[in-house]
Amino acid sequence: MSAQSQLKIKVIVGSTRQNRVSDKPAYWIYNELQKRHGVQAELLDLKDYPMPFYDEPVPAMMLNGKYSNEIVKKWSERIKDGDAFIIIAPEYNHGYPAVLKNAIDYLYSEWHNKPVGFISFGGNGGVRSIEQLRQVVLTLKMHPVSSSINIPFDMYLKLMNEKAPANPDIFLPLRQGIFGDSVANFLDELINTTRVFKSDEEEVFEAKVSEVDLS
Repeated sequence: MSAQSQLKIKVIVGSTRQNRVSDKPAYWIYNELQKRHGVQAELLDLKDYPMPFYDEPVPAMMLNGKYSNEIVKKWSERIKDGDAFIIIAPEYNHGYPAVLKNAIDYLYSEWHNKPVGFISFGGNGGVRSIEQLRQVVLTLKMHPVSSSINIPFDMYLKLMNEKAPANPDIFLPLRQGIFGDSVANFLDELINTTRVFKSDEEEVFEAKVSEVDLS
């Protein structure tokens, strides 16, 4: 598969605090993606994009990609380049980190029509963080997959004592649940959904090129 036809899936580390856990599952799922044929993975750490809290004079949907901040411009380029995303979103007080919401809200059209999956941890495996994020990404015209990876609390405690990249064996129980391999199911759904949307996008582009050739 050529580099042009590969699926570009970005893994977003959604926390920037000291001694965070988010980077451990981020590096792990990034490595899992690299094992998949036809996938080009990239790790996007919000620590590398220290954007101010949103301070543009109008909402992002009215900016048409014309951002005043240079870091936001770089963030926009990386998101626009992606075909799909995996967001690592820890649960804080029944929600997700403010720095992640800010990074999402800074952009608009860059997110459109792109699949997204979530990995979370915290209270009840981070399910409430994911529930809230699903509402947000739907408003941005994204396509959240139904599968997610919820890291159990005992695994979270082990990851707290690790440095990134963590020992991949810590994540093995996620492949051995009563409902089967949750990691494979998650990646299969995200990749297959992304292929469908990218194929549709390429067909629309080819149709537009044909119209131009005929005119």
